[in-house]
Amino acid sequence: MSTTKQSVLWGALVFALAMPAAGAETIRIAIGTQDTTINCATGGLLIRELKLLDKYLPRTGKYKDATYQIEWKNFTSGAPLTNEMVAGKLDLGSMADFPGSFNGAAFQKAGRKSIFINVLSGSTTGSGNGIVVPKDSPVQSLAELKGKTISVPFASTSHGMLLRAIQAQGWDPLKDVNITTQAPEVAGPALQAGKVEAHADFVPFAELFPYRGFARKIYDGSQANAPTFHGSLVDEAYAKQYPEIVVAYLRAALEADRLMAAEPEKHSELIAKVTGIEAEVNYLFHGPLGLQTRDLSWKPEYRQAVKTSLDTLRLLKRTDNDIDAEAFIRDGYIRAAFKEAGQDYDRQLKNYARAPLVAKDATTGQPITDVSRVAQVWVAGEEKVRHYASPENAFADLQKLEKAGKKARVVYAQDRNSGNKLLASDAWFVLGAKGQVDAFLLKDQAEAWATKNGGKVVDFAGVRSAHAV
Repeated sequence: MSTTKQSVLWGALVFALAMPAAGAETIRIAIGTQDTTINCATGGLLIRELKLLDKYLPRTGKYKDATYQIEWKNFTSGAPLTNEMVAGKLDLGSMADFPGSFNGAAFQKAGRKSIFINVLSGSTTGSGNGIVVPKDSPVQSLAELKGKTISVPFASTSHGMLLRAIQAQGWDPLKDVNITTQAPEVAGPALQAGKVEAHADFVPFAELFPYRGFARKIYDGSQANAPTFHGSLVDEAYAKQYPEIVVAYLRAALEADRLMAAEPEKHSELIAKVTGIEAEVNYLFHGPLGLQTRDLSWKPEYRQAVKTSLDTLRLLKRTDNDIDAEAFIRDGYIRAAFKEAGQDYDRQLKNYARAPLVAKDATTGQPITDVSRVAQVWVAGEEKVRHYASPENAFADLQKLEKAGKKARVVYAQDRNSGNKLLASDAWFVLGAKGQVDAFLLKDQAEAWATKNGGKVVDFAGVRSAHAV
C-alpha cells in the first residue's frame, strides 16, 4: 500500500475514533421551575429534590448510549421563565394558565410553538387566587374596594381573576378602580406599610400573607367561578425530537404527586426548607381536602381556563395571537405517562374529588365520614396533623393540648359553603344554639348563615373563648 493511501486511511480512522457513536448523544433537559409557586411543586421542586427524573429517563433504543445533561432554573413568576424558553435556554417550564397562554403567544411571535402538556394542580372553581387587604383594614369584601387601588402581578393568573371579579361587580376596570402592577415580593412589604389598599395574587400569597399576620383575605377566586391551574409547557420542537423524555418528565411528576399524597406533612416540610414558605401554608394546599387539588388531567374546566386566558390577552391587547386553545393543549404525552404508570387517565378525568381524607377523629377515635365540617390541628413537635370531624371537637381538644403545655402550629377549618380549606385564625365562625360551630371565609357569609340558621358570629378569638375549659 502506498504511503499516500496509508495516510488517507490513517486519517479516516483517527477521524472516526474522534467522532461520537450515533447513539452517544448528550441530550439537554433544561427545566424552568417556580419553587415559591408551591402548587408547581410536583412538576419541579419535588422532582429535582427527590431526584425522580433520572428514574424514568429512557435508556434503550435511540437513547441506549445517550448522556443526559439535566439543568434546573428557578423563577418567581412565569414571564421571565417564558423569556428563557423562547430564547432556547429552557426546554420545559411550569406556570399558570394565564402566563402559560402568554408563553404560547410569545413562541408564536418568534415563529415557533410551545404546547401545554399537563396540569399539575388547580381548582375548577378558582380557589388559589385571592385578594387580601392590610390586617387592620376595615374592608371586608370586594364591593368595598370601589375607587381604591388594587395591586396585582400583571399578566398573571390572579390578574385574570381580578378582571373577572371587577366585571362581576359591574365596574369599569379603567374608571372604578386603580389597578397597579406589583409583584408579590413587593406587595408583602407594601401591605405591611399600608402603601396599598388591596392586593390580588396567585398561589400561595393570598394565604401566605395572612398566615404571616400582616394581611387578611377578603376574596377567594372561587367567588368568580373562574377555573385556574398551574401546569407544564414544552417547546414543541423539543417534544417532537424527544417525546420519550417528555413522557419521562411526566412520569416523574406522577411519582411526585403520589409521594405528596402519601406523606403531605413530610413533603410540606421539604418545600418549606427549599423555599422558606412555611410548611403550614404548603399543607393548606397539598394536604387532604386542600385548597387546590393536585390533578394532572385536562379537565374541561382547565381547557376553558386556557381559552379564557388567550381571549383575555387579546382583549388587553397584550398579544394579537390567533392560537387555538384545543391545538395548544396536547394531552397525548400525559396520557402516555398515565399508561406507562399503570394508571387510568380517563378515570382521573372524571374525578373531581379533593385529595381524600382517610382518618379518625383525634378525640373520639371514630372514622370521619362527613368532611363538610372537618377541622385539623398541627401540633408543634408532632410529625402528623390531627384530624377532627368538627370544629367543636378540634377547639375543645386544642384547649386541653394547650393546658398540657403544647402549642398549635396552625388550625384549619373547612368553609361551610364552599368546602375550601381555611386558616382558622383568619376565618369567621357561627356558634349555633346547640354548640355546633361552622366556619366561613367572609364575615357577611357567616352573618347570612347565622340569620338563616340561628347563631352568633365570632372571630377566631371568640370561638376559642367559647370553648375555654
